[in-house]
Formats: sequence, structure tokens, C-alpha cells
Amino acid sequence: MSEWKEVKIAEITLKIKSGGTPSTSKSEYYNGEIPWLNTKEINFNRITFTDKYITELGLNNSSAKWIKENSVIVAMYGATAGKVCINKIPLTTNQACCNLIIDTQKADYNYIYYSLCDNYLELENLAVGAAQQNLNVGVISNFIINIPPLPEQRAIASVLSSLDDKIDLLHRQNTTLEKMAETLFRQWFVEEAKEEWEETILDTVISIKGGTTPSTKESKFWDGDIYWTTPRDLSNQSTVFLFDTERKITQKGLEQIGSGLLPVGTVLLSSRAPIGYLVITEIPVAINQGYIAIICDKEVSNNFMYLWCKHNMEEIKNAGNGSVFQEISKSVFRKLCITLPPIEVLKRFDKTIEPSFNKIKANQIQIHTLTTLRDTLLPKLMSGEVKIKEQ
Repeated sequence: MSEWKEVKIAEITLKIKSGGTPSTSKSEYYNGEIPWLNTKEINFNRITFTDKYITELGLNNSSAKWIKENSVIVAMYGATAGKVCINKIPLTTNQACCNLIIDTQKADYNYIYYSLCDNYLELENLAVGAAQQNLNVGVISNFIINIPPLPEQRAIASVLSSLDDKIDLLHRQNTTLEKMAETLFRQWFVEEAKEEWEETILDTVISIKGGTTPSTKESKFWDGDIYWTTPRDLSNQSTVFLFDTERKITQKGLEQIGSGLLPVGTVLLSSRAPIGYLVITEIPVAINQGYIAIICDKEVSNNFMYLWCKHNMEEIKNAGNGSVFQEISKSVFRKLCITLPPIEVLKRFDKTIEPSFNKIKANQIQIHTLTTLRDTLLPKLMSGEVKIKEQ
């Protein structure tokens, strides 16, 4: 660590600037070809596309500015304050983004990104505000990090980037595999559906259960070794299978839940706030009241039901009701119509898509392993505890 030094972010950047938002009342400012980043998209990731795009007119009539690729972007406002990303494409941002244009003579942009990832909690704690906790350009400019000489920065960043490259590749593979499975479902059961296929209601082909939350005032119900999930477990993931939960309950806690411990392979659908999170469990799990649990113990498989729910999600959402937030009840879900082919067709379809789901599952396990390795190495590399041979 003798050659490491403390620097302010301002000392290793060429420019630090925020962005802007074109007037949302002017439709001619949006749906153009210029990527425009919102802080909701920043989550310790690499940005290769954005949710929204603006026009040249929108850019010229706002404070939004072009940010060159391989800049480090820090979210400043609200729930995402302190989170960081790297833009792999030139883009523009809103005013809640602090865009760091790294001086490549002094620092490696990947190293700075990983350093800020490692310092996330410290940076987040600097956010201030009565109604909403925010950072600002001044706070970020003066934030202090430790950096080694540039060759060592690159060596450290190379190790961590290689892990993230593999993680990104596996995520992309899973996205492709899932889209292929969805396409096959649509081909088999929509485009090539037969008039003589039987129409029935969901209640006749699956078992449906709900859950509850043990009293949070009773410590004897919590911090056990039994998985207990809420839709929050799915809010930050776009994966098919559930391997873990944020909270766990005790046996006494489980006894408070009428549906008990649901078996591996249960399809979980979030039924409110929002409707539509979907996952297949790879662990025995108890659930809270925010789910409809689909147990495939009759005619159809869990892979089929997962794809059926994906394909019919708009219908599921439209069946919900509620003045404060949309919710679909178990009783309404049970009565939704489903058209089924003969059992032989279902079996052939399951055999066709099973390899894709197995590959997705294997990739998820590998993603977890690589993510754990990266997160273990990150603080050790950033503190100098683990040394990397310079490239």
C-alpha cells in the first residue's frame, strides 16, 4: 500500500457534470435516437442501451449533454443514490446523474467504477435531505478514494472485469434461452392451436395457494433457517429460478402460515404492487400474502405454467382490481380460462423445452458463484490485501 494514495474524485476526472430532462409535455422531444439514462437504470452495471430515447430537438432544448462512453455515472437522488454504472455507449442523462469523465492519464475508468462500488455505503451515507436523501456534484467531487499506480489499477480492474464479463455473458444466454422458450410456447399453443382443444379454468389443472406474514413483533418467528419470500426478492432480478430469500423464518413462524412450506418447483406470481413478478422455486419456501403460488400437481408442468403466465400476463394484470394498487385475488386467478391440448402434446412440449430450462438453471448457479467470488475479491483488492501482478 506504500504506493497507494488518497485522491478526490475531482483530481482524477477531466469533467464532472450532470444532465437534464427535456420537457415531458413536448412529444417531439422523445422517442428519438439519442439514448437518455434515468437513475432507475443505474444498479452497479454496464449500460448498453437505455429505457428512453430523446430527439436532437429535446437535447438542444434541455440541460442534457452527451457523455462519452466509458464514463463512470453515479446516481444522486432517492433510492438509487450512490449506485454507479459504466456507460458502454455514448449517451445523455437526466439531472439526477453525476457523470465522471475519467482522466485516463491518472486513472482507469474500470478501477474507479469498482472503487465506487466498494465505497457505496460510505457514499450513500453522505446523501442529505429532509424529504428525499440526495447527493450532489460537490459531494461526489470531494469524495476520497484510494488508488494505486495506474498499471496496478488496470490489473485490478482486469480481474474484476473478467468476472463481470462472464456474468454478463451468462445473463445474455439466459435471456436468449427464455425468449426461445417463449417463442416455442407461442408457436405450439397459439399459432398452431387446434379448435378441438379443451378450454377449462386454471383451478382444474393446478393447485393454488396464498401466504401470510408472521408477526414481525414476535422474534421467535424470525431469523431461522426456513426460506420465506416476498415479491421484494424478485424486484431486482430478472431470473427464472429462485434459489434464496432475503428473510428466513423459524418453525414457529412457519406454523403461522396456512399454506406451509411449498415444494421445489412451485411457480410464484406476485399478485400485487406490482402484479407480474414470476419465478420457479428451486428451494422449499413459505410465502407472504403478495403471491399466488401455483403448484403443478395435475396435468401441466411448472415450465409450461411459467410460460403460460408470461404469455398471458396482460390478461392476468387486467383481471386485477384495486383503488390504491392493482391486485389479482386467488379466486379471480382460479377462474381464468386456459386452453389445453391432449396430454401427449404437453409431454412432447415439456421434453422440447426442458434442456433450455436446465441450461438457464445451471447458468444461474454459475452466476451466483461468480458474483460471490467477485464480491469477495472486491474489498480485498481495493484495500491492497490481495495483490495482482501488473500487466
